[in-house]
Amino acid sequence: MHYPEILSIQPKPEEFAYDDRFTMLYALGVGVGAAREDLQYVYEKDLKALPTMAVLMANAAGAFIEQGGIDYSMIVHGEQRLTIHAPLPPTGRMTSQARCLGVVDKGAKAGALVHIESVISDAVTGAPHATTIMTLFCRGDGGFSGPTDGALPLEDVPDREPDMEIVLPTLPQQAALYRLLGDRNPLHIDPDIATSVGFPGPILHGLCTYGIACRAVIQGCCDGDPNRIGSFDVRFSSPVFPGETVVTRIWRDDDRIAFECHVAERGKTVIRNGSCKLRG
Repeated sequence: MHYPEILSIQPKPEEFAYDDRFTMLYALGVGVGAAREDLQYVYEKDLKALPTMAVLMANAAGAFIEQGGIDYSMIVHGEQRLTIHAPLPPTGRMTSQARCLGVVDKGAKAGALVHIESVISDAVTGAPHATTIMTLFCRGDGGFSGPTDGALPLEDVPDREPDMEIVLPTLPQQAALYRLLGDRNPLHIDPDIATSVGFPGPILHGLCTYGIACRAVIQGCCDGDPNRIGSFDVRFSSPVFPGETVVTRIWRDDDRIAFECHVAERGKTVIRNGSCKLRG
């Protein structure tokens, strides 16, 4: 890793234009469409965008990986944070401006953390819609004598039984659908690639699991209204395989939500330290 140079990398703002077809495809990509209450995401009449769609508009990680000298083959998407300033319209044109918030040197054996922030704004008015923070776990880039603190905090779930559980299935072709949104990493579609890196088969995109978790919180805590999501933060702990069932355990304290997700078939926790703040 090129440190401290990575902190001064300034990617050009990126523009992201989308139509109602993209908004509907995102919803289908995260498993929406099987229930009547899902029509708001897949029918152009009164169409709404899921809030987690905003993370697809923050595409600057490549600049930091390439210019920052990070070993791409050793990167894991460790954490994802999202703050909603205003709901995304179902069609629009956005700009995304990224910067490196900081890095954490965990040592030569443990790797490094890189925090990349993107501010997503309306391309016409400049009004902000969302801020995302992607944390990359760079397993091959520790030991560069950088700062050893600076990890961004995430909240633990309460030490009690959850207030509810929301069960959402995934399709066997879920990853094939989700990759049409832009992330065509063959790890999510090619069995030979997946087995070559130690998985029994293609894995679901982490951000697809992220969207499924948000659906669960909307269903369980927002009366089905996606515009009530104010923030949505998670730590990824294990992949989901397409066709598995995601169970989201939810703890509610007024407008503050804690959650974690596991797959029913294996009992494996796939999202930890989930937290959400509700709007309105």
